Amino acid sequence: QLQFVESGGGLVQPGGSLRLSCAASGSTLPSSAIAWVRQAPGKEREGVSCISSSGSSTTYADSVKGRFTISRDNAKKAVYLQMNSLKREDTAVYYCRALLRCNNPPIQGAIFLGSWGQGTQVTVSS
Repeated sequence: QLQFVESGGGLVQPGGSLRLSCAASGSTLPSSAIAWVRQAPGKEREGVSCISSSGSSTTYADSVKGRFTISRDNAKKAVYLQMNSLKREDTAVYYCRALLRCNNPPIQGAIFLGSWGQGTQVTVSS
């Protein structure tokens, strides 16, 4: 079953940086778009960013534009989310998911593939 293992989360002070990684559970990275999705306590899931299968196209939520960068390395079977200038409101569990295509906002109307993983907790606090 298509699933990912997310890592790289932790506790960071406001203004700090983290780099999240997402590895496919199978032998290869799926040839599909991949999105980072986050969920904060008491809030709905929010699409943070999405990258096309080739990596040539990316979209971002307005709340993270200019601060987060998504990338993928198909040879290493991984997708990354570089998060800079972190804010308290970025605190959430972050997941990655494969989907048919990216939209703008990133997961609007998304058709997801596979299932949710465990996610990685990001806490921004002083």
